[in-house]
Amino acid sequence: MTASEGARVTGGIPLNPDVRPPWLAPLVENVDRVPHAYRRKVPPELLAAVSSTGNAGRPSRDAAVLVLFSGPPSEHPLGAVPDDADLLLTVRASTLRHHAGQAAFPGGAADPGDAGPVATALREAQEETGLDPNRLSPLATLERMFIPPSGFHVVPVLAYSPDPGPVAVVDAAETAIVARVPLRAFVNPDNRLMVYRTDAGARFAGPAFLLNEMLVWGFTGHVISAMLDVAGWSQPWDTEDIRDLDEAMALVGDNSKGPL
Repeated sequence: MTASEGARVTGGIPLNPDVRPPWLAPLVENVDRVPHAYRRKVPPELLAAVSSTGNAGRPSRDAAVLVLFSGPPSEHPLGAVPDDADLLLTVRASTLRHHAGQAAFPGGAADPGDAGPVATALREAQEETGLDPNRLSPLATLERMFIPPSGFHVVPVLAYSPDPGPVAVVDAAETAIVARVPLRAFVNPDNRLMVYRTDAGARFAGPAFLLNEMLVWGFTGHVISAMLDVAGWSQPWDTEDIRDLDEAMALVGDNSKGPL
C-alpha cells in the first residue's frame, strides 16, 4: 500500500507499512488475508451478525482499535517471533456498560473531529493507556467489522513501535489493566482454547487465549488468532479444548493451563 493510498483509507493520516521490522513483514504484507482468516473461525450463523456490509442499515457508530506490536527493529530468523516482541492489550473495567471485564485492544468510538479511524485509534489509545502516539507508526488498517453487542463498526489499525514507552491505566473507571503481552504468549499452544457462550439458545464458540491476567476471547481473540495464522506464527493447538466462558474466566490467574 502506498502512502497516498494510506491517506485515503485513514482519512488524512498516512500509513507507512515500510517501517515494519522484518519479523512483522509476513503479517503486514498479507494483511488483506486477515479478514478471511477471521471469518474461517466464525460460526456461519454469526457471519451475518459481524459483517459490516450486512449491518449497514442498523443504527451504529464508527470506532477503531489500535493493534500495536512492539519489538526489535532488527532482522530475525524467518518466521520466528522475537522473545521481546509484544502486543498492547487492556482489560475493560467491570462497571462498563459494554464488554465489561473483557480483554481488548485499546480503542473506542470516533469523535466528530477525528480524521479517520487511525486518528480515532491513536486518540483512544492515548486516553486509555497514556501511550505517546509519536512513538509509533501506523502500518495498515483492516476491514471494518460489526460488533453486535455494542453496535460499533470497528476498524482495527495495525501499528509498530520499537519502544512505545511507558503505558498504564489512565482512568480506572474505564480500564482495569493495561499490559504489553509477550507475543510468544499468544503463539504458545498451551495458552490456547476455544470458548463458547450461549446467546438466545444458540451456542457460539471461538478461539481464546488464557493468560496470567486475562482471558482474551470474542472479537479480540478472533483477530489475534487470524493474525497468527496469516503471519505463519500459529502452532498446532488443541481446538477440542472447548470451555464455557464463565468456566474459562474462572481459570484466569491459576496457571492451570500452563505458563506464558
